[in-house]
Amino acid sequence: MSVTEAKSQLVDKLKQEHCLWSYDNSSVQDVPDDVLIELVMLHLDIDDIDKLFVIYPYNRVKQTWKEHVIAQGEMWKNLNYFFAWYYFHVKYPKRYVHSMMTRQLNKRLN
Repeated sequence: MSVTEAKSQLVDKLKQEHCLWSYDNSSVQDVPDDVLIELVMLHLDIDDIDKLFVIYPYNRVKQTWKEHVIAQGEMWKNLNYFFAWYYFHVKYPKRYVHSMMTRQLNKRLN
């Protein structure tokens, strides 16, 4: 499967989940990479998240996760613990997620 096909499949699944309702149908294929990574991590399943690591470099996915998903706060806390442990091999996921949440909050407030 090519990168373009994988991205197209992820966009189609996000459309089915009504996650791209704010995008015009003609521009849905032009979803920014950070937004695509964030929405896939928040709304799709593990198989789809695994595709992210085929499409994008590991560091890109991790950076987007830290800046956009962790920054969403308490609502996604348990999911972020899972991501930290399963995908990013963090030794102490709770501490790491809490420190990243605090860091992102401080960035946004300054």
